[in-house]
Amino acid sequence: MGLKAKINKIIKFSNVDGPGNRMAIFFQGCNFNCEYCHNPETINICKECLNCIEICSTGALKVVDSKIIWDKKLCCECDRCTKSCKFDSSPKVREYTIEELLAEIGKVKPFIKGITVSGGESTLQYKFIAKLFYEIKKKWSDLTCFVDTNGGLNLDSIEYRELVENTDYFMLDVKTWNNEEHLLLTGKKIDVVIKNLYFLRDIGKLFEVRSVIVANKLDNRLTVENVAKIIADKDIRYKIIKYRHFGVRESMKKNLLSPTNTELEELEKLAKKNGAKNTLVI
Repeated sequence: MGLKAKINKIIKFSNVDGPGNRMAIFFQGCNFNCEYCHNPETINICKECLNCIEICSTGALKVVDSKIIWDKKLCCECDRCTKSCKFDSSPKVREYTIEELLAEIGKVKPFIKGITVSGGESTLQYKFIAKLFYEIKKKWSDLTCFVDTNGGLNLDSIEYRELVENTDYFMLDVKTWNNEEHLLLTGKKIDVVIKNLYFLRDIGKLFEVRSVIVANKLDNRLTVENVAKIIADKDIRYKIIKYRHFGVRESMKKNLLSPTNTELEELEKLAKKNGAKNTLVI
């Protein structure tokens, strides 16, 4: 098949990445740079700066032909290498072929309901995912295939048609409704994200919309109100997520505050008032 993808990690069993017990595959690389990113080590591809070699205390990282090689068997999963990376990357990324991922899925297939690809931003490797989902459906027709996305690529474009056709459902982040806020938060404009919100809704492939609520930085009421109106009376879950500092880069934490439970309750009421029937606060 020839295609390969850079994978940050594989979680064999997850119940927070779509319905039922699922295998979650985290792809490396992202086109956003969110201030509150909870896994910043997935943003960039390793620059082979070699700084992490000295930090590794178990010898799990070695240099071969100027490339960092990670030995999983020697790794103690302390994550000191990723936490110390100055380029928001990881030396533990591995390239997989479609056949290799199918083999990993096969090991746990009896215990899962489906596959969810995440990241980073998984859609950046859309050709690989489209083919992977095609092969999954051919081999295990009972498994569902989900994409977790920031919505930064225009999925209505013909370029991504095969990806959209082979995907059962998408889970879309809508981080804020205000374009200036979105630029400051992610480095990208909001227009494509909103376009994807309408597009995925209209073709019946939007399983869930998620908004992370930051207390002091975003117009959360504007975001929740607009999202709720767009998915009103649809069987689409709206997940309102409390910002938490876990995994966030230390340099970013001082500018971000978690909302109170009262604020979250008010946003949930606002969502329901505007038609979002299936609302979940976490």
